[in-house]
Amino acid sequence: MNRSIVFVHGTGVRAASYTRTLRAVRDGVAGMRPGTTVHGCFWGEALGSSMALGGASIPDYDGTGGGSAADDEVAAWGVLYHDPWHELRLLTLIAPPAGGLMRAGEPPSAAFLRTVRTYAPGPELREALESAELLPSFEAALAELRDRPELRDAAGTADSTGDEHRRAAARAVLARTLAGAAEDGPTVLDGGTRDHLMALLGAELATDGRSAKGLLRKASAPVLLGLTSLLTRRRGRIGDTSLPFLGDILRYQARGGAVRDLIRRTVDDAPGENVTVIAHSLGGVAAVDLLIQQDVPRVDELITVGSQAAHFHEIGALVSLEPGADPPAHFRARWLNVYDPRDLLSFTAAPVFPGRATDAEVDNRQPFPTAHSAYWGNEQMWKAIAGWSA
Repeated sequence: MNRSIVFVHGTGVRAASYTRTLRAVRDGVAGMRPGTTVHGCFWGEALGSSMALGGASIPDYDGTGGGSAADDEVAAWGVLYHDPWHELRLLTLIAPPAGGLMRAGEPPSAAFLRTVRTYAPGPELREALESAELLPSFEAALAELRDRPELRDAAGTADSTGDEHRRAAARAVLARTLAGAAEDGPTVLDGGTRDHLMALLGAELATDGRSAKGLLRKASAPVLLGLTSLLTRRRGRIGDTSLPFLGDILRYQARGGAVRDLIRRTVDDAPGENVTVIAHSLGGVAAVDLLIQQDVPRVDELITVGSQAAHFHEIGALVSLEPGADPPAHFRARWLNVYDPRDLLSFTAAPVFPGRATDAEVDNRQPFPTAHSAYWGNEQMWKAIAGWSA
């Protein structure tokens, strides 16, 4: 049976930690099912919580340590090396343009697809690619991009300019180029050379070569904790630290539809007859909500890890199902729920969903909160999954 695995991360995850976790998941799957492809579903950066107004709601935000950030551009490339089609998939979630035609009556979606599918690198870019020994990898990546379902689906939301879409396509093909080259051996390409190639490629595709920042702008209220006077001097820094973790939960409860849509899109784009969804923490909540709200027949296995789905249902916080109600008949996936008693954010699902979920207890041998993110290197967990999975 031809099977894909889709990994959905949990709350508080951003680019740098996502790439580490995805690598660990792929290593675990490789040991359990060699040759099986793992597709990431990275929602945290675009659909997670953020300080939409720059920390305006936190008194003296800058003066109390707020606003410090990692190199977002480097982190973004790290995600694209693992999932080159990530930005194109995100573009499918924005609202389609309200009509409008380009020259000769061509709709924006057709113009975007024509531009990308007929594109060939110009002399300057070809020379730069040859100098970096990347031309064969680039040509293979470009051919792959033309046939990707993510490209086709993203075209449906292109506007009359197509700038964001062409920029995402350019970054996708360059990221796939570099990832493909790395498969043949270590690459010595530095970030400056990568950015130069991106500038050339962006210019040829009539973009400005910059990143796709601004995609899916978020509007969310930051999470404010009841801080004591002892912590007031570091209130900005604490806000930055707590926001991704707690803010993602609150934002999902208020606006979780986009996360579920992204999971569904990732499943739809994954090849093979059947799909196993492995979902951590809040990602498990979103995956359960999706399978309750929609009939997703290709998902025949659901593995939740350190998830709060059962607890949310018990307390009436699962958005897709009334407390005490059973999942609908179209929820056909076999469900394994992995939990660690030391992980205070993990819960048993079998007593809450009898006949639907099977629990597997593991010991990550770590205190909380480290226990919540320590599953992926735990051989005991992968053995439990291997023994349960079809």
